[in-house]
Amino acid sequence: MNKVFLIGNLTRDPEMRTTQSGVSVCSFTIAVNRRRFGSAEAGQPEADFFRISAWRQLGENCSRYLAKGRKVAVVGTVSASAYVGNDGQARASLEVNADDVEFLSPRGEGGEAPAYTPAPAPRANQGFGAAPQGGGFVQVDEEELPF
Repeated sequence: MNKVFLIGNLTRDPEMRTTQSGVSVCSFTIAVNRRRFGSAEAGQPEADFFRISAWRQLGENCSRYLAKGRKVAVVGTVSASAYVGNDGQARASLEVNADDVEFLSPRGEGGEAPAYTPAPAPRANQGFGAAPQGGGFVQVDEEELPF
């Protein structure tokens, strides 16, 4: 089975092209963080870069709504190819053909995650069955718990 799941940030704005047969394809690259283990720099994040191709309607949506820095989740298949570079060296390339792309950054925000704002703490005199406050949570005394 050839299936890959990636979550990362776009390294540049997506590029939209159309093939000679009129099929649209959107290409972009994402950076996926990976932690290093077993070295002096253990725990320090590194980035792997993946080239992504999204075809037809999926590609059009990616081109329309994605931009550099946005966080996405990509599900797809990996294809490998070998080629000889301009310098004569043999090289390998991986490309992900996207089956699904989920936009994780809220619209209007670049690559930054939304800020977390905690709900206000409930009042101390609020008991079981009282109307919920801040975030839908109700404070319960330990004595009222059934376990």
